[in-house]
Amino acid sequence: MRILSFSLLALLAACDTGEQARSPVPGGDVGRGKLLLAQYQCGSCHQIPDVAAARGTLGPALESYGRRSYIAGQIPNRPDALARWIVDPASLKPGTAMPAMGVSEADARDMAAYLYALP
Repeated sequence: MRILSFSLLALLAACDTGEQARSPVPGGDVGRGKLLLAQYQCGSCHQIPDVAAARGTLGPALESYGRRSYIAGQIPNRPDALARWIVDPASLKPGTAMPAMGVSEADARDMAAYLYALP
């Protein structure tokens, strides 16, 4: 029994490299994305975990965003699609209530990185 317990602990320890998980958004900066979500006042419509004053209820809450299947209920949830959605939502879903906020592609990539990092 002890050998099995030690073997299991050794196996679990080998899985923890001490490195942080990489963002699924290539080139995305999670920390900067969090700041940008506050700067663009995304929280006026959405609840966003750990983003100051992000308590809006007009849009959906954004916790666990990376585990969702779709963006706006119809666009497959992939990092490139989310960044494009943040820049120009009407180009993906005409008539959407999500406004274009003047977000650059680089800023959108970082914002998407933060959203995908949410637990």
